Amino acid sequence: MATPSQRPASSPRDLTRAADRLSFVYLERCTIHRDANAITAEDAEGTTHIPSATIGTLLLGPGTRITHQAMSVLGETGAGVVWVGEHGVRYYAAGRALTRSSALAEAQALRWANRRTRLDVARAMYRLRFPDEDPVGFTRHGLLGLEGRRVKDCYRAQADRTGVSWKGRKYTPGDFTSGDPVNQAITAAAQAMYGVAHAVVAALGVSPALGFVHSGHELSFVLDVADLYKTEIGIPVAFDAAAESPEDVGARTRRTLRDRIHELALLDRVVDDIKGLLLPDTDRATEAVTSDKDAVTLQSDRDEQVAAGINYASLTGEIW
Repeated sequence: MATPSQRPASSPRDLTRAADRLSFVYLERCTIHRDANAITAEDAEGTTHIPSATIGTLLLGPGTRITHQAMSVLGETGAGVVWVGEHGVRYYAAGRALTRSSALAEAQALRWANRRTRLDVARAMYRLRFPDEDPVGFTRHGLLGLEGRRVKDCYRAQADRTGVSWKGRKYTPGDFTSGDPVNQAITAAAQAMYGVAHAVVAALGVSPALGFVHSGHELSFVLDVADLYKTEIGIPVAFDAAAESPEDVGARTRRTLRDRIHELALLDRVVDDIKGLLLPDTDRATEAVTSDKDAVTLQSDRDEQVAAGINYASLTGEIW
């Protein structure tokens, strides 16, 4: 069997599409290593093999150790890696994009840089979340106000549905246990969704920082994407977990959320939503995430694209 250093890197054509992957896999109290193109999780009960190309996001809980070779294969196959602790989730690692085309990234930058098209995307995001309300005519700040009202309405509606006592959203950054069980569940659901959204964003090769509703943060677009499913999936799951029991509410929320994401085929939907928002032309959007050609183009001073091979040493002009 070839060693990891001898094994050729997988091409995008060899990898599982982001939409077809597991939403996330949670591991704790184990040692994670690599065996061929799978990762292994070893604990007192034995060793489990998990094909790395089928993972969207790997959540590493308390007591986990991971080797360099395991991180290498996860990065190669485009999986995101999140370290999970008692204080919630932080996104610490990202894999390679599953495309070699820059079409989606270029479309994102163009739509973000123009004030009018940036607002168009923000309104389109609002329509995805609340199709019964027309955001035409609202500024970005107006959309934020509408969104805040709708989220508060959702909290109250879920509290009525589940019978959970609701005293408002309370979360102290860095102190997960400071909130009551339902607030802990909401935080756990939100942070897990941020990890899933970040993994899809990274897999599609777009920028996590160029958000259309959120701005000024390195993960602005990730927050935009995760929020698309907050009132439909994240908040209801959190209230269900809190209504069931106050014990171990964070872990139970993650497990319920994982099952719900699978039932709804959410990863497929996230990919389609991002493509539809950034590149509405379906054919071009499909090409943007399926191309595996090693090719680049150069922009001439006549605004024409000139094909160039991937051998950068052969390109004319100064190479930095």
